[in-house]
Amino acid sequence: MKKLLIPALAMSVLALAGCANNSTYSGDVYRGNQAETAQSVSYGTIQSVRPVQIQGGNGESVLGSLGGAVIGGLLGNQVGGGSGKTLATAAGAIGGTIAGSKIQQATDRVDAYELEIRQDSGQNVVVVQKADRNWQVGQRVRLIASGSSVSVAPY
Repeated sequence: MKKLLIPALAMSVLALAGCANNSTYSGDVYRGNQAETAQSVSYGTIQSVRPVQIQGGNGESVLGSLGGAVIGGLLGNQVGGGSGKTLATAAGAIGGTIAGSKIQQATDRVDAYELEIRQDSGQNVVVVQKADRNWQVGQRVRLIASGSSVSVAPY
């Protein structure tokens, strides 16, 4: 039974880690509070495109840390006996916490582009947006602004 529990827990943690919603970083996705609201539009030309990454959330991972601690503790608990088993369980939980957090942070990263755009007004702006389309230097674009949020769309 113990041998089946660890793989089941590992699969559960990985499945939950894959549930991160990264689509909100796309220029093609609107948040609920942006629907049915007036947004301003300006036009411009892309001056540079630089590949970057967006780190989802705040960079901290409770789910990954907890899942890693549980799995690490269970694995450590299967080593040794007596006080050695207790130390192995604690070490496994600590190591699992660190590993789980790093794994979760890596799954929360989204490939993106930093787009420098020269607006028709002459002002340059930079917008970071999910890399879900190919942008080219010299391409004409629309900048759609709603409050402090700006997205870039093809023109």
